Amino acid sequence: MGTYILRRLLLALPTLVGVSVVAFVLIALSKGDPVLAVLGQHPTPEAYRVEFERQGLGDPLPKRYLRWAGHVLRGDLGRSNATKREVADELRVRWPATAELATAALLFAATIGVVAGVTSATRRRSTLDHAAMTTALVGVSLPIFWLAGILLILVTWADPTWPTAFRLPTRMTDFPSRTGFYTIDALLAGSPRDFLVVVKHLLLPAIALGTIPMAIISRMTRSSMLESMGQDFIRTARAKGLAPRVVNYRHALRTALIPVVTVVGLEFGHLLGGAIITEQIFNWPGIGNWILTGVQLRDRDVIQAGVLVIACGFVLINLLVDVLYAFIDPRIRHA
Repeated sequence: MGTYILRRLLLALPTLVGVSVVAFVLIALSKGDPVLAVLGQHPTPEAYRVEFERQGLGDPLPKRYLRWAGHVLRGDLGRSNATKREVADELRVRWPATAELATAALLFAATIGVVAGVTSATRRRSTLDHAAMTTALVGVSLPIFWLAGILLILVTWADPTWPTAFRLPTRMTDFPSRTGFYTIDALLAGSPRDFLVVVKHLLLPAIALGTIPMAIISRMTRSSMLESMGQDFIRTARAKGLAPRVVNYRHALRTALIPVVTVVGLEFGHLLGGAIITEQIFNWPGIGNWILTGVQLRDRDVIQAGVLVIACGFVLINLLVDVLYAFIDPRIRHA
C-alpha cells in the first residue's frame, strides 16, 4: 500500500505542473497591465520602469514561469497587490475557512444523501422512494445563488437574529484560533457556547453548498444499492434465512458504497473549488472569495496560489478515495 501511495503521488506531479503552467500562461496572456495593477493608473515613467523590471516582464514567458515555480518550491507565493501582504500568510488564514465550509457541506450532503438513497432502494416504488428521488431531482436542479437567497429570506423571516454572514460575529473577532478550524478551536478551548456560535454561522452556507452534492449522492446511492441487491450473493444470503436488515445493511450496502465513495470524493473536490458563489453570498472569508477578489483586482500571485491549492486538494482527495477502496471492499488490492 505504501508503494502504491508513493507511486500515485509521483504520478500526480505532472498534473500539478500542468495546472500551474495553464494558470500562469492564462494570467500572463490576459488583458491588462500588471504594472498598473500595482502602481495605479498614472505612475511616473521611472516608477513604471522599475516595477516592470522588478516583475521581470521583459523576460520570455518560460523563464518567468520557471522563476515563479522556483519561488513556489521555496514556499514563496509572492505578495498581494491589493493588501501588500505575503500570499502565503493570507493563504494560511483563508484555506481553513474553505476547508471547514466544504467539510461541513460534505457531511450534510453525504449523511442525508446516503440515508435517502438507501431508504429509497430498500423501499423501491413506494411513496417514500418517489418523494426522495423527486426531492433529489429538484435539489440538483437548483442554482446555488437562488437556493442561498431563499435560505436567507426564510431564515431571516423566521429568526431575524440568526447569523447570515461571516464565520464569527464582530464581538468575537479575538476568537482564540490554534488550528484555523473554528469548530475544532472551540472544542479545544472547552467552550460549548463558542462551538454553537460557530456552528450557527456555518449552518446556512453549508446547507446551500451541500444541497446539489446531496442530491447527486442520494441518486448514486439508490442506483448502486439496487444493483448490489440484485447480485447472486445477496440472493444466497436471503436464501440462508438472514434477516432483511442484515442482508441490506451488512452485505448489500458495503458493496454499494464503492461507487458512492468515488462520487463523495469528487464532490468534495468540487466543493473546495466551487465555493466561490457561496462564499461571496455569505461573505465567507475563504479561498473562493479570495480568488474572486484577486481576479477583479488582477492580483496574479493570489490567483495562481489559489488555483494551485485547489489542484493539490483534488489530487489528495482522489488519492484518499483510492486508498479507501481497499478498506471498504477487501477484494480490492492495490499492487
